[in-house]
Amino acid sequence: MVRRAWRIMRGWRWPGVLSRILAAVVGGYALGALVAIACALLLPFARSEAVITGMMLSFAAYAGAVLWAFAARSAWRAWAGLLLPALLLAAASWVGRPA
Repeated sequence: MVRRAWRIMRGWRWPGVLSRILAAVVGGYALGALVAIACALLLPFARSEAVITGMMLSFAAYAGAVLWAFAARSAWRAWAGLLLPALLLAAASWVGRPA
């Protein structure tokens, strides 16, 4: 019984699905946090308005990241599609930080 279940699981694509789940949860959270940070630092509003705007946009970024993680052709593309904007946002936040 256990051997049969193992053969069935081995044929299933669970590593790709697990990787996409991790990309959606961890990568989406990181991307949302970076959107909030970048908006708070770079938007030319009052500080409180920039923070609120960044927080609201971070929810949209997180939802978009989750959709992207499962819409990409492969798990590698899902991770790459989340990592590239995250690196760009991190660089923009680093450059735009106050002195």
